This record gives sequence, C-alpha cells and structure tokens, in this order.
Amino acid sequence: MPYGYNGKILHVDLTHGTWHIEEPGEKFFRMYLGGSAMGTYYVLKETPAGVDPFSPENVLTIFVGVTTGAPISGTSRVCVNAKSPVTGGIGDAQAGGFWPVELKAAGFEGIVIKGRAAKPVYLWVHDGEVEIRDASHLWGKVTGEAEDIIKAELGDPKVEVLQIGPAGEKLVRFAAIMNMCNRANGRTGMGAVMGSKNLKAVVVRGTKGRPPIKDREALAQLAKWGAQRFPQSDVAPMRDYGTAATIGAQQAVGGLPTRNWETGVFDGWEAIDGTTMSKTILKENDTCFGCIVRCKRVVEIKEGPYQVDPRYGGPEYETLSTLGSYCCVSDLAAVCKANELCNKYGLDTISTGATIAWAMDCYEHGILTKADTDGIELTFGNAAAMVEMVRKIGEREGFGNLLAEGSWRAAQKIGKGAEELVVATKAHEFPAHMPRVKRSLEVIYAINPYGADHQSHEHDPAYVPGAYDDRMAELGLLEPIEDIQLVNTEKLRFTIYTQWVYNLANALSLCQFVWGPAWQLYSTGQIATLVQAVTGWNMSLWELLKAGERTVNLQRAFNAREGFTSKEDTLPPKMFKPIVGGPTAGLVIKPEEFLQARSQYYRMAGWDEEGRPTRGKLEELGLEWVANMLYGKA
Repeated sequence: MPYGYNGKILHVDLTHGTWHIEEPGEKFFRMYLGGSAMGTYYVLKETPAGVDPFSPENVLTIFVGVTTGAPISGTSRVCVNAKSPVTGGIGDAQAGGFWPVELKAAGFEGIVIKGRAAKPVYLWVHDGEVEIRDASHLWGKVTGEAEDIIKAELGDPKVEVLQIGPAGEKLVRFAAIMNMCNRANGRTGMGAVMGSKNLKAVVVRGTKGRPPIKDREALAQLAKWGAQRFPQSDVAPMRDYGTAATIGAQQAVGGLPTRNWETGVFDGWEAIDGTTMSKTILKENDTCFGCIVRCKRVVEIKEGPYQVDPRYGGPEYETLSTLGSYCCVSDLAAVCKANELCNKYGLDTISTGATIAWAMDCYEHGILTKADTDGIELTFGNAAAMVEMVRKIGEREGFGNLLAEGSWRAAQKIGKGAEELVVATKAHEFPAHMPRVKRSLEVIYAINPYGADHQSHEHDPAYVPGAYDDRMAELGLLEPIEDIQLVNTEKLRFTIYTQWVYNLANALSLCQFVWGPAWQLYSTGQIATLVQAVTGWNMSLWELLKAGERTVNLQRAFNAREGFTSKEDTLPPKMFKPIVGGPTAGLVIKPEEFLQARSQYYRMAGWDEEGRPTRGKLEELGLEWVANMLYGKA
C-alpha cells in the first residue's frame, strides 16, 4: 500500500445495484492528487456530452485527497463534482468535518456514482466493504432526523453521514450535501444531483486505521510549527469569531453587499456581526478533524420567535451576508433560524439568500406583487418573510417552487425587467465579496468554471506592499500593487497564480483557511512539505502548482465540451452600475475594461479567444486525452 493514501476508488452503479473497486496506480494519484481534480477527471471521462444534469448518466464523484487525515490541521475536506443543474457546466463543492477522514479510514480515496436507483437508497461503506441499503424510510426526513435513524440502524454512533435533505430530494437546483448536519458541500447544486439518483446518503466508517505516513517526524515538526505560530497568525481570530467577523471589516471598507448589491454598506451590520454573535448566542466553536483553528460557529437560541437548535451549527460570513445584508435583515435570530432551515433541508445558504434578495428587489420594483408571493409582503428588511421563503424553497411550496430554480431561471420565467436585477454568473449567485471593490474578482467571478466563487483565488488586499511579500515571493509575485482598484498585467498574474494555489488545495482537499498563499496558517511552500512528508514523493512547488492549473483546465475543458464560450464568462448588469453610498460610492466596472482584462487573462492562461484551453496548453499539462476529446486526435 502506498504512503498516505489507499490507492482505491469505489465505483457504484445505482441502476444495477453493483459496485467495483479500481486501483489506478501511483502515477495517476501523483498527477491528479484527489479532490476536485480527480473528481472532474471522472466526470469528464464518464459523463456523456450534453446530458441533462438530472439524467442517470450524470456521474457524481466524491473525493478526498492523498493528504486527507494526516495528523495536522486542515486536512479533512471532501470535494463533490458532477454536471451542475445550476450552471449546466462543471459543478464543484467542498466541505469539511470528519466524514472525509472516515472515508479514508474506510479504505477509499473517492467514490464514483452512476445511474439512478429504482427507489431511495443509501450507501454503507465500512472497512473496504460496500452495501446499497434501502432508504425509503429516510426519504422526506430532515438531516438531523435521518442521521439519528441511520446511526441507530447501524448500531454505531461513530459512523459519518453525508446526506441530502428534502431540498435535494425535491431537486431544488441549489440543494446542498450535508455532513454533521452543518457542514455543506453547498455550491452548484450537487445535492440535487444526488437526489436525482435517489441516493439519500453515503455513510462511512473505518476501524482499521488510515494509511501510513512516510515521514512522521517531518510531519510532526510541521504540525508543531503550526501550533506555535497559530496565536500570532492572521487566521487566529477565526477561533473567536469565525468568518462572521468579516461583516465589520467589509462594512468598514464599503464592501458588504447590501440591498441585492445596490450598496456596500448596511445600517444594521452591527446586529449581525460576529462579535455580536459571540457575545450573545454563541454556544461553542466547533472544529473539523484535528484542526487547531476551531472556526465553526455553533449557536443556540431558546426563547423568542426564532428558536435555534445548536445541532445545525451557526451562520458564517457568507450566510450572515446573503440572508442578512443582501435582504437588509438585521435580526440575528432570524438569520440563524434561516441558516438552521438551510441545514435541515440541505440548501446552499449563498444561493438561497441571494435568490430571496433578488425576489425582494423585484417586489420593491413592482415586478412581483403579493399575488405572486403567496400573499407575503416580500420587502427588504422583512425578517419573517425571509425565513418563510427559506422554508418554502426547501419544500418547493407555492412561490418557493419558482425560487427553487434559482434567481436566473426564475427571472427568465418572470421577465418584465427581472433579469436586470439578477446578480449571478453562469446562473450561479454571487457570494458576498464585491468585484467593484476587489477588482480581481471581476475576472475570477466571470471565468471561474463553476460560476462566481470567492474561494477560487486570493483577494486583492493580499497583494499590496507589506501585506504578504514573502509568501507572494514564493510564487514569483514580486511587485505588489498599492491600488486594489487597478487591474493590470501584474494583478492578472497574481489572480492566475493564486487561482492555481486554491485549486491545488481543492485537489488535495485541504482547508483554504489553513493552507494558502497569504493570510493562512501555512504557506504554499509548506504544502509541498506536507505532501512530501505524507507520501514520500519528492514533489516540488512547481509540480504542485501544475496540479492546481490542471484542475482549472480540466474544468474549463468540461465546459467547452458542453458548448460554453466567452458568452458565459460575463458579469451581471448591476456590476456595471455605480455603488450607491458609503466609502465605495461611485465605484463601477467599465464594460470595455472588463472585456480587455478577460481577454488578457485568456491569453495568459493559454486559452483561445473563447476561453477554451488550447491543444498546446492541455498537452503541456499532460492532458492529451482531453485535447483529443475537444479537438480530435492530432
């Protein structure tokens, strides 16, 4: 058995109720590493071109990485990939928790799932064994109920459950996949793909230990360094406030998306800030396997109209923004209740909140009325309406049935100018970081293969003089830029290189709060130290960055095969309108500057004028089979 990983991939055919184990060999694992890279490999190779995302032929992959479960912070993440019912291109979603390490202990690096079961089922994967079990009694259950039943049924409280809630069963397009009832593979609708396969859950348990580590002493030294460094690191405040503290920071610079992206400031921000949460309703800060950061919020509310069960965690920055400032809701309890409902039903909080904010915008503009919204006054700031709409989306009930399609599809159906109010790229709603403020985001939101995503590269403030000069120098980035509004050749180099780092983290299934190019606990160079210690491979930083670049190009190639061109790499109309109010008032993206930056990014990435990876770029990355798929044999 190799060091650090099992070398085994489980293939399941739900249509026929069969499974087999593949052992591809060391070279394959060294090239793709795991995570999103390996998941996309199988989706591209085994999903026929042009299939409907809800077709049984859409392949769903669930992968960890070669370093998953190593005894050091930030090594317990899982990546899920399939054709997205949101974008129609590649889908990609990551989550933390303990499930990833348990899959590794159960003997596998990943699972490739095909077909559709005739009735609801769940997979039971334990110590190298696999069962496909009936889940009819679980269908319709919210995540907490289903998890309790599964653990009682299997007689083991230590099993880890990766599951969908009613939203995934009902094919809400932005349904999430949940583990621990509060960790979400949230984005791009992977829960809906799982629901389309009648797959309720993937349950894992390993009792025989994880694969051996090659150099335990080197790994122990790296872990010791992290423990000593943590109190002084920029990630340390996450232990006290999680990402929720970002509310105040974004408000201060005028970058807190508010009123469906009209402005970057919110008068009610203090009520939903992370410090307020910590002082009032925070019960504890939870963690993922072996992680020193302990950034996960757990809240509890026992009184009032919005009582919240701590089992379902608590809202982080994106959730506080999308269900809070996007909707102008300053009731922290209401936002926490909406977060609880999202985790019960299995909903992506970003798309949920953004879609409700869009509907509120339509209501305020007279495009929607009470007759459309089931009699609910869907105005900005209406906390009760926001919470009720989350429930309706999860149930696909009434007006929630339309919102369950996401803002972009709902707008196409409504018309009457509703399209102008959507804030999405590739039909994927924007997370809570403003491209008009952080200008590299205008490019990354547009070109990212699975739609707007804030964890696809490092943000502009990391590349100003004196911020992280040494860490940027590891990547050959030596000319930091004072003006974060400037988009020039150096800014695009920074965008591309850090995009490779973030996609490397996804390939290894590492936490981007712990491993990365700037403010994280460990630097990009230390990722190489980690991989070398765990696997024994003499992998250089250059080879690892190529793995990150390979992930991006695999995903762009999938989209190109599905017919995506530069027309999909666009920004919504609101990005070309000035911000109203606050310190960023008047900031706007000019269409001609955006198009120029996008074209230059294409050239620098080795893509053609339509954003497709060229044959030469694919061949340089060792992806000749992909080049032949796109362009025919040379």
